[in-house]
Amino acid sequence: MKRPPLLAAIVAAVVFGAALAGFGAALDGYSQAVHPVGLLGARGLPHALAFNVLGFVLPGVLAAFVGWRLRAAMGDGAPWAARIGAWLALLSALAFAAQGLLPLDPRDLESDASRMHATMWTLWWVALLPAAMLLVIGSRGPGPARALGAASAALAAIIVLLAMLPLDLLAPAVAQRVVFAAWLAWLVVAGWRAVAGRSQGGDAPGSSPRPRAR
Repeated sequence: MKRPPLLAAIVAAVVFGAALAGFGAALDGYSQAVHPVGLLGARGLPHALAFNVLGFVLPGVLAAFVGWRLRAAMGDGAPWAARIGAWLALLSALAFAAQGLLPLDPRDLESDASRMHATMWTLWWVALLPAAMLLVIGSRGPGPARALGAASAALAAIIVLLAMLPLDLLAPAVAQRVVFAAWLAWLVVAGWRAVAGRSQGGDAPGSSPRPRAR
């Protein structure tokens, strides 16, 4: 079966979107335009554990699987930028999942627990930005490879733009949701690229490298 990476990416996007919408609607007083996503999984709030599992851990683990399969599909002959970019994408996904394991403390946003959650959020996008930029440089070939390069360029541009926008121009909660949506859309393209495998310039997992002309 070659499609699990693409299916994993789609499931991650759907589960995250459904968890955000569903748990957000169920929490009295919660506003998608005002409150951060992590508040839904904050300690002591109703259904916090369920949201952390469905909103962070499961999508993050699925995204890490996509990153791993993306790197495997590239093969050792892929450009170094693409290989490192795939590993950074996997690291970013693990940081996303860790947000669910390190929930916010709503009673003290300066506590160690809240700071660890914020650290994982920061690690998520700090690893994701160079991952996207390196994949722009290293993605070669037609079809899915070219699509991954274009999607990576768009993702990097969105991250940089949102980081530079003044807080009074776009609310942080909205910016967070925009960048999450951009990442999940990129993840679907990355899953498609992972499915394409060797035909897009990389060696399939477990295959022998192709002989090269001298």
